[in-house]
Amino acid sequence: MNKKYTFIIMTILLILSFFVSNASGEEKIIKMSTTTSTENSGLLNVILPEFTKDTGIRVKVFAKGTGAAIRDGMDGNVDVIFVHDKPREDKFMQEGYGAYRLAVMHNDFIILGPKNDPAGIRGMNAKEAFRRIADSKSLFVSRGDDSGTHAKEQELWGLAGITLEKRKTDVIKEGKAESLEYIYPAVLGERYISIGQGMGKTLTFSEEKQAYTLADRGTYLEYRYGREQGLDLEILCEGGDNLGNPYGIIPVNPEKYPDVKYEYADRLARWLVSERGQRLIADYRIQGHQAFFPDALK
Repeated sequence: MNKKYTFIIMTILLILSFFVSNASGEEKIIKMSTTTSTENSGLLNVILPEFTKDTGIRVKVFAKGTGAAIRDGMDGNVDVIFVHDKPREDKFMQEGYGAYRLAVMHNDFIILGPKNDPAGIRGMNAKEAFRRIADSKSLFVSRGDDSGTHAKEQELWGLAGITLEKRKTDVIKEGKAESLEYIYPAVLGERYISIGQGMGKTLTFSEEKQAYTLADRGTYLEYRYGREQGLDLEILCEGGDNLGNPYGIIPVNPEKYPDVKYEYADRLARWLVSERGQRLIADYRIQGHQAFFPDALK
């Protein structure tokens, strides 16, 4: 083979190598469905660029209620879910949709309301507070979006001994109408407003109406201290076992959905519980307030 043909063959091989390398690089991206709280709190904007810097893997985020995020995983539409509803996460695992679950972090739920606290719930535990809100027929705004926060709220009405009724509502998700069934405290009637929106919109609507609501601490901190306009609602009840809010990450099971990018999802999950990921979570502050607490840091 003469030098001319050798040169041509080497050139072709180099070009093919370039395109293969580029194609491989373009594929280093995963889809993650997660709760709105991880996005609204600003946490993902801090930790995901660091993950990409460490691994070269980019994460495309779909922020929605936990119920919808889990359904994304069940349908094989994403590679990994990062959510906060332990009972439903356990069910997801039991039904074989998840490869494994890792506990990543926690914070807590808090009961918010106007400064004048018309129901007089300040300092009460969650069950007493919900009972008092119902008894006083105070205005309450619910996310009503099948999220982890919405599930916790419904649980608290039940724990408070409030009679619950089923109701259906139509919400718009990703531009499509969807019928959602939920339980609500019948005694509140029209004083219970279910808006079918994420945490951020629920907070601003509750502020506008000067109503009570249940929130995750991370999103509340971002809206109260991370924005110039702040938030005119106060933490009235916090603490106690009933307000815990753990977050878990679950790569979708490749045995159920072979097309998922399990290798990259696995790297994200393990990175989040590594010392590097856990330190970033622990160090994340909103105007000096810690938003999340790592669960895997030794």
